[in-house]
Amino acid sequence: MKKIGFIGVGVMGSSMVRNLMKHGFEVSIYTRTKKKAESVIEDGAIWCDSVKECVKDRDVVITIVGYPKDVEEVYFGEDGIIENVPQGSTIIDMTTTSPTLSKKIYEAAKEKGVHALDAPVSGGDTGAKNGTLAIMVGGDKEVFDQALDVFEAMGKNIVYEGKAGSGQHCKMANQIALSGTLASVCEAITYAKSVGLDTKTMLDTIATGAAGSWQLSNNGYKMLEGNYDPGFYVEHYIKDMRIALEEAQKENLSLPILSEVLGMFEELDEMGESRSGTQVLIKRYEK
Repeated sequence: MKKIGFIGVGVMGSSMVRNLMKHGFEVSIYTRTKKKAESVIEDGAIWCDSVKECVKDRDVVITIVGYPKDVEEVYFGEDGIIENVPQGSTIIDMTTTSPTLSKKIYEAAKEKGVHALDAPVSGGDTGAKNGTLAIMVGGDKEVFDQALDVFEAMGKNIVYEGKAGSGQHCKMANQIALSGTLASVCEAITYAKSVGLDTKTMLDTIATGAAGSWQLSNNGYKMLEGNYDPGFYVEHYIKDMRIALEEAQKENLSLPILSEVLGMFEELDEMGESRSGTQVLIKRYEK
């Protein structure tokens, strides 16, 4: 059975580690704040005091950290993953980050005799807990095939998207689609309230028709309850939308819906909602 190193044990990572262990993998972990990982350690994860220690004898190393700068920090440098992971091992970045950075990691790993995949996910904390994440993978197909048992411990819809960076490009498409869907759910709720409908009955009704979506069936009800606990942080979604717009600009594309929704989330960030869940967007409509 493969030995796995896992770096970044946050809202998503902790559940992903538990699912890997449930499938029989030995998992060593590292995150910047050990206290946040205590429950996972109690469940059987092996704590390491550094990135270097966490990856030194692993067959597979998985990362899911916050921002591109965090990805750079854990992968590069004397104490980073690429310098310390064994030759022949596979490194998998599951952070949503820049496709350009994923290609950089792929090339640097290749020079060291290490395989690299970019594999961002969708499904939020619920998908991470249930092991039902959608996983979008870029890199070499044969490496993807060899890592499939690892992905299957964490997700259900696991798709090989193409060469290095393709997983990140697919995730950008996901985040672009998400922006309009999430905003439209907010607008439907706002409209229903304004005309005197019972909003829960309205959601129950339209969720089974052509307007049905994951956002409506999950975050829509959280909006009604005033539940803004994070399944996916506002600050992380802002990061994703900015990356998507940067990539779109490289292709001379205009994405007006994404730009508008990004602006609304930036307002929420300024209001102190950076650590709330993305469903807090409804507050922007209640102003």
